[in-house]
Amino acid sequence: MLIAKKNNNLFLKSSTILGLIVFVVYLIFDLGLLSLIMSSDKSRISLVILSIYLVASLHWYYLSFSLDREIEGLYSDSEKTSASLIVSKFLKLGGKDRTKDYLSLLEDELSNRHALGYMVVDILLKLGLTGTVIGFILMLIPIGEIKDFDPQVIQQLLSKMSGGMAVALYTTLTGLITSILLKLQYFLLDSNLTSFINHLSSRVLDEE
Repeated sequence: MLIAKKNNNLFLKSSTILGLIVFVVYLIFDLGLLSLIMSSDKSRISLVILSIYLVASLHWYYLSFSLDREIEGLYSDSEKTSASLIVSKFLKLGGKDRTKDYLSLLEDELSNRHALGYMVVDILLKLGLTGTVIGFILMLIPIGEIKDFDPQVIQQLLSKMSGGMAVALYTTLTGLITSILLKLQYFLLDSNLTSFINHLSSRVLDEE
């Protein structure tokens, strides 16, 4: 089965996106915003969210490289290039009567690699919401300590409540931003995988 060469550049796109993310993180760190978030979030949930996002992004980058190799290996004429690839198994199996089944298996095998990423997206969002709840709890605790309406007491109360509000806002913001970014990153993988499978399917139908 011969597959026409198709421009992909998935790994290049992923490298560009990762470079932009690193640059934005550097700007946030240089402006002191990262240290502000870490110092204001007493629950440390923002730190947990950022750590999980970092690990998930590295996993996403590895999957981008892996999928790019799968695609390039399929289009390559070199046996050494595609010898260890999943798509090479599809080519070796051959047989037009079972081609559609192999296509379905190939798509499932490649798409299942992205399931962990989407689970992490949900975890990041849930952690952000958890930080919101914790922040509101911390904000409401000082209210129970009110015994009079002395201005100094009220000022101390507002100061304590602002700490809880900071936890709620920063964890929510961190969770939303990281979950959206990671979902977009994995959407890039899914769109390239879908395009790859569709192109392969069209070639199979043409040959039949």
